[in-house]
Amino acid sequence: MSHSYERELSVALQAVRDAAAICRSVQSHISPVALEKQDRSPVTIADFASQAAVCRAIGDAFPDDPIIAEEDSESLRTPENSGFLTNILNAASETLGETTADQLCEWIDRGGANEYSARFWTLDPIDGTKGFLRKEQYAVSLALIVDGQIQVGLLACPNLPLQGAADDGAGSLFSAVRGQGAEVRSLASAEEPAQPVRVSATADPGDARLCESVESGHSSHGHSAQIASRLGITGDPIRLDSQAKYAVVARGEADIYLRLPTRKGYRERIWDHAGGVIVVEEAGGRVSDVDGRPLDFTRGFALEENRGVVVTNANLHDRVLSVVQEVLGTEEQTA
Repeated sequence: MSHSYERELSVALQAVRDAAAICRSVQSHISPVALEKQDRSPVTIADFASQAAVCRAIGDAFPDDPIIAEEDSESLRTPENSGFLTNILNAASETLGETTADQLCEWIDRGGANEYSARFWTLDPIDGTKGFLRKEQYAVSLALIVDGQIQVGLLACPNLPLQGAADDGAGSLFSAVRGQGAEVRSLASAEEPAQPVRVSATADPGDARLCESVESGHSSHGHSAQIASRLGITGDPIRLDSQAKYAVVARGEADIYLRLPTRKGYRERIWDHAGGVIVVEEAGGRVSDVDGRPLDFTRGFALEENRGVVVTNANLHDRVLSVVQEVLGTEEQTA
């Protein structure tokens, strides 16, 4: 008998809603002056508070499930960071209610697993740090992995309008359960019904819309431009931060997302991809690394057996992968 994951999805949906509400509140107070000073404290406050919200919910509902997440509270427990911890506590309490600093740190540290387990969650409390600071795209990404396969995935994208809707500021919440398709719903309202999402039917590479990271440090823009040229793509790439790129491929606004290696030996983190991968796959798309392998989520916090990521609709993957390999050359030796 297969597992429906209905309870896991329900708990996860509320968890990422709470996290997104916290992030949105913190983001609303970011000032141009703070940006000019390259003050990263708002994103750090939101990161910790978001992780506390999700790990509280998952840990309470599924106490035996490890969580591999990005943050831990060690730095917050030092005397010099007491004021910072108070700011995180204030940010979290708006959504989670009054709590203590010790309780907050305990919730954050529920995300401290780092090894593969037969069943575990992986969380990125804010994916797209610079997008968050610019008040552009970022995401809260959460996924449940069972026996090496992503079974449930969620992407909360607070600044990504619902498709076909006026940008009312509600944001989009994408979710997928293995074998059950992908959906999107309003992030602001739990009452509105979910709508199915599907990748595009684009079959001619020359007609494809390519999206990539805003930051060239995250993905090689030079290689990306070469690949686009060889595919016959003439339009400019859509550049946006975070796993919102997976979301726009899943709902057909873009056809290709490339995360190309920027240096030899670099390995992607699982929390940067797991939520998005299942949303795209359940929307009918395909995901592999640049060598055509499926992403391997059995190696702890990094995709140790993979390099780069290629995300497309169903029709374009083989052709895009072929051109990616032409441009990048032969497989990197990892022995």
